[in-house]
Amino acid sequence: MLDAAPARVEVTLPKATHRSAPPGVVVRRRDLHAIDLVEHRGLLVADGPLAALETAITLPDGSAFLDRVLQRHMPFLELYDCYCRNLGRRGWRQASRLIIAAADRADSAAERILKGLLREAGITGWVLGHPFGPHLIDLAFPDLRVAVEVDGWAWHVDVDRFRTDRRKGNALTRAGWTLLRFTWHDLTGRPTEVVADIRHALEAAA
Repeated sequence: MLDAAPARVEVTLPKATHRSAPPGVVVRRRDLHAIDLVEHRGLLVADGPLAALETAITLPDGSAFLDRVLQRHMPFLELYDCYCRNLGRRGWRQASRLIIAAADRADSAAERILKGLLREAGITGWVLGHPFGPHLIDLAFPDLRVAVEVDGWAWHVDVDRFRTDRRKGNALTRAGWTLLRFTWHDLTGRPTEVVADIRHALEAAA
């Protein structure tokens, strides 16, 4: 919670809204996507994900604020989709930095899910963060030269990371490694197939 209420409050409303602002409130009108609006007491206001992002970019501890939002109120996908819908709006450069930080933590969660799947399946011999030239393989079976990469949320948001991961993948393939790539949705929506794909790659490489 904030220690004190600000002296001035800025509210974003769709351009079609003509309601007068109450004392102490500054209204800024602009076009908003319908999906980012919700009606509250007869007034259209920003829905949760947009409100969270716009609040985060105004706070000195915006990253910590987003962490609490993601832990208690909404999944990362909703926040990320809202961020993408509103690219180019004021303050979105800071929103991009906050999204990347939150995505890193979401990627760590994906890594934990992958480790859990392998342990539950009794698959051993893997190493996390295995060095490969200037790169680190997300999860590797070095003896069999099988690499498993998780294309997490940060991979989608950070252009530099996207390019680095592509270069790493190409280098692994040139060096004769078997490369498997999975997304968050693979790990959470089709875990049985993920384990089967990894097991098949290991058997083929043995």
